[in-house]
Amino acid sequence: MILSNKEKFPHVFFNEYDKVNRCGVFTEIDRIIYSEETPYQNIDIYETPAFGKLFALDGVIMTRDLDEYIYHEMISHVPLFLHREPKNVLVIGGGDGGTVREVLKHPSVEKVMLCEIDKTVIEAAKKYLTNISYELNNPKVEIYYEDGSKFVSNFTNYFDVIIVDSTDPMEGEGKSLFTKDFYRHCFEALKEDGVFSAETEEPFLKKEWMVKAYNLIKSVFNITKLYMGYVPQYQPGVWTWTFASKNIDPIKDFDSQKVRNFEKELKYYNEEIHVASFSLPNFVKRMIQEI
Repeated sequence: MILSNKEKFPHVFFNEYDKVNRCGVFTEIDRIIYSEETPYQNIDIYETPAFGKLFALDGVIMTRDLDEYIYHEMISHVPLFLHREPKNVLVIGGGDGGTVREVLKHPSVEKVMLCEIDKTVIEAAKKYLTNISYELNNPKVEIYYEDGSKFVSNFTNYFDVIIVDSTDPMEGEGKSLFTKDFYRHCFEALKEDGVFSAETEEPFLKKEWMVKAYNLIKSVFNITKLYMGYVPQYQPGVWTWTFASKNIDPIKDFDSQKVRNFEKELKYYNEEIHVASFSLPNFVKRMIQEI
């Protein structure tokens, strides 16, 4: 949602407003870089004085230059460092390219399939979010413009890692990535030593979706663990993801030495963060009935 009165105010303001919880954030912007309505959603990219470029879908912040690395590192490196040698990776959603960028920091990765339903998102990211999207042109990346819930159902025992970097489930296409059928297809598409991660919302404003997603994933996978991180770009400043696998435990099977020996830049994630992220506060444990 844009609030603008150029005659009275020298700036335009971006407003992210949560209609359900009646709360929002306001960000001063310098200019609107790009705006388009597609068959799936409204895409907006802004230049802001505080956060650099800011990318929004249907008025909701998806990513921004200043701190996007936190979310992208946490959804990517937690599962990737738990696999012995990830080669084939599937990213569902994530059209801005940030997750693909982090995946390709791992030298063992030979192929990344990116499944994004809205082609315009990727085109806009390539043109305007170049510090996030630059790996989308990597020859290791194959891009498919399809519904991720249907796309993954075409594979069996194929992927080493599946990462679900979806939009919020409140409206539209995002809901299809928060179903038991979808998570079961992901389970079947993974190899026996495959690992999985998905964004699963946060425990304050969207706690019902967090609990629902976690319980659905847990009903399908042998090992399921919720983990948390500090993500200031999303209300209310914390976020959760869910790790899942057929037989790999995210703590018992974690080799911290692999992280210490990693040669590529990591701005947020490290071996201490990995372990700590699975240490949940009591109120979250109660939500997912782990206490």
